[in-house]
Amino acid sequence: MGKNRNIRFPAEWETQDGVQLTWPHAGTDWCGMLDEVTPCFVAIAREIAVRERLLIVCHDVDAVRGQLGVDVNFANVRFCVLPSNDTWARDHAALSVFENGEPALCDFAFNGWGLKFAANLDNLITRRLVQAGVFAQEVRCRQLLGLVLEGGSVESDGQGTILTTEACLLSPNRNGYETRYEAEVFLRQTLGAQRVLWLRHGHLAGDDTDSHIDTLARFCTPNTIAYVSCDDPGDEHREALKKMEQELLDFRTLEGRPYALVPLPMAEPVFEDCQRLPATYANFLIINGAVLMPTYASPKDAVARERLQQAFPDREIVGIDCRPLIRQHGSLHCVTMQYPAGFLTFDPALRAAGLFTQHHEFGNMHT
Repeated sequence: MGKNRNIRFPAEWETQDGVQLTWPHAGTDWCGMLDEVTPCFVAIAREIAVRERLLIVCHDVDAVRGQLGVDVNFANVRFCVLPSNDTWARDHAALSVFENGEPALCDFAFNGWGLKFAANLDNLITRRLVQAGVFAQEVRCRQLLGLVLEGGSVESDGQGTILTTEACLLSPNRNGYETRYEAEVFLRQTLGAQRVLWLRHGHLAGDDTDSHIDTLARFCTPNTIAYVSCDDPGDEHREALKKMEQELLDFRTLEGRPYALVPLPMAEPVFEDCQRLPATYANFLIINGAVLMPTYASPKDAVARERLQQAFPDREIVGIDCRPLIRQHGSLHCVTMQYPAGFLTFDPALRAAGLFTQHHEFGNMHT
């Protein structure tokens, strides 16, 4: 790994070049509900493209263009045709870091959240995006395919602190780490972690990820954490989330002070086939000038919006109906991956090299 590398894992609220979406198609688990889920992806895409670049990995550019309609800022949209198993870009996309001040991609292995689902095609997406010239020439791609890490499992404050959960990072079907120390060495060497805040408690029923942190607690600033709170004594999550809340209360900032905590309501229960789905307001996406917040057609949507507005007073809070997404056990943050400033290139000069075509700007990468 090298001893003299100064690595910084930026916070999500830092200025972004753009966001990646991997579009649903008939070969994904969305096959039986494409008509229902596609409008959700369209809504997310439109809001991103208003404010920054949008990279769409898809199977059929013309079909996706038709779904996006005329209200999308296509000047900010680029397509790359690639095969994919599914659409959870948060976990199959690379993590962006700065290494000695230079941009670098950490292309970790994605193994379907601990060998639960096929991920052979998703695991190749980053490598193929690099080959297609999506990223700026200055961006190094660090191949870390011997190590498993999903973007939804780690939160960064941009200053060396990583927030995560034991249930996920110590899962035996990922890297096989048995102790926090082993995992911390891994996070220090790959993401430049100077310290790790571990949550032992907290989960959501129906979650396939072994308690990804982005379903439970999120950095809003280096000194502020929004988290899922549950006060309903009849809710199955109450005890675990109360214990998680106490852990958050015990954490200290880099300055040694308690974090400012922003409690987000526990979403109203949503069931399908008698199974509770993992609806959560913590699965928001921070983009340039805005926060995209999942909504669930519930009065609690307004409460969550108000509290996120307090946490992000200078950003617009935009609600996206994510009821379709939770039917496949994820939400808004799970289907997106942001790239900081300096990572993406939409350089027209690449067209001359054959990487751009009229309809799909990053070329056909079926092979």
